Amino acid sequence: MHDSRETFVRHAFVTGYPVKHSRSPLIHGYWLKSLGLQGSYTRQEVSPEDFAGFISRLKSGESGFVGGNVTIPHKETAFSLADRPDALSEELGASNTLWLEDGRLHATNTDGLGFLANLDAAAPGWDNTARAVILGAGGASRAIIQAVRDRGIGEIHVVNRTVGRAQELADRFGQKVHAHAMGALREVSAGAGLFVNTTSLGMDGEAVPDFDFSPMAEGAVVTDIVYVPLVTPILRQAAEQGFATVDGLGMLLHQAVPGFEKWFGIRPTVDAELRQLILADMEAH
Repeated sequence: MHDSRETFVRHAFVTGYPVKHSRSPLIHGYWLKSLGLQGSYTRQEVSPEDFAGFISRLKSGESGFVGGNVTIPHKETAFSLADRPDALSEELGASNTLWLEDGRLHATNTDGLGFLANLDAAAPGWDNTARAVILGAGGASRAIIQAVRDRGIGEIHVVNRTVGRAQELADRFGQKVHAHAMGALREVSAGAGLFVNTTSLGMDGEAVPDFDFSPMAEGAVVTDIVYVPLVTPILRQAAEQGFATVDGLGMLLHQAVPGFEKWFGIRPTVDAELRQLILADMEAH
């Protein structure tokens, strides 16, 4: 017999190409279970050539999804195909969270919010500084530059091997953002209260150059958006030099919160049990 309650069960997704390594289903599945909600969150591997069709079916209601997350390489296309991208997405030109509301496809980008929430939880008061240094000028750095600027940090120094790419971000995000070549790293670190690695340096345990964090302010925080390994070579160096460090796993967990609330109607919390669940999965793989 058909149960009419099924019509209220909500389904969300994560889409990318590839998407099999995404831990988002673990995160959202944990929240669905712990909150006692009916619903699902599944991986949807969609190639770039099929993505417009996927979004079309989402908008029409044909897919049965209320929304979802978007990861590489679809974030820019998702932004361009959304009916109602918000101001964060507009400035970034990329969206990672979609939801249907009033027959329109809305879009935002929660990466920056996840980054800030992770720092707020792990190092309260980190934003009591006038200067931040961000290493890297790739796609991952955009939302972080935006978030740090919007938090009110007055000087943001983007350091990159190719200074032209850093300059593009300075032009995009305004006069608080300054572009530098790698050689300027020590100089711009002087008195900084925050250092962020947005590059893949140290991912999967590869060797990284030696970093000297000593010019930074007393009480400064060093964070890395890489979370495999959890303690990256950059974080290890910073800790050995006596600085507070924040790993990147919390950013992954916290960026998932706003989307879950949009799709399932309840704002979930990031707790120690969820963190342990993801750590266990990382160790198993």
